[in-house]
Amino acid sequence: MTSHTEENYLKAIYKIAEKDKKPAGTNAIAKEMDTSAASVTDMLKRLSEKGLINYQKYKGVSLSTKGSKIATNLIRKHRLWESFLVKKLDFTWDKVHDIAEQMEHIKSEELVNRLDEFLGFPKFDPHGDPIPNADGKFTLRVQVLLSLLRKNDKAKVIGVKEHDNDFLRYLNSKNIQLGSELYIREKNDYDKSMIVEIDGEKVTLTEKVTKQIYVKKSA
Repeated sequence: MTSHTEENYLKAIYKIAEKDKKPAGTNAIAKEMDTSAASVTDMLKRLSEKGLINYQKYKGVSLSTKGSKIATNLIRKHRLWESFLVKKLDFTWDKVHDIAEQMEHIKSEELVNRLDEFLGFPKFDPHGDPIPNADGKFTLRVQVLLSLLRKNDKAKVIGVKEHDNDFLRYLNSKNIQLGSELYIREKNDYDKSMIVEIDGEKVTLTEKVTKQIYVKKSA
């Protein structure tokens, strides 16, 4: 059995390695977990002893097959619970992360499988992130950052790179959500800001924002 803290570390290592495409460093893990490097080192030793990670000092950390399975299952549960909260309980996408953080540690495999079935086996969560299936397989799709689009391009919002609640509330204020149809009216060459049209309304977005929104370009 793994503790909630150990599971959170495994998920953090998974997320860092996925983002950086290389083994996770101690400092990166400490930042993700909001703790000290010394605490991370102690936990890594414990996880290594349990065979959940591959850890060599100064060479970074990667998950073992066993550790990867636990982390993927955590991600599956987290994203399914987020989907449930949004689809069935009418939570907004900026209010579900912290609740799902608690619910992802429920151990019942039967409950999770029934939840998946109840939701119709969703492939993506309310933030557009892929939900691994019961075998740990993710659904991949073609997506690009909004920042890469040009004037007169059209696209549909299919995900967000940044899950910060303040950022999601900002998007809410601009009437941007998953499924929103965007038309790029203008793109400023100087600061890369955009004027986009959403449901007939024009909105100005900075490059900082457009680099955090995933879209599917329309023909």
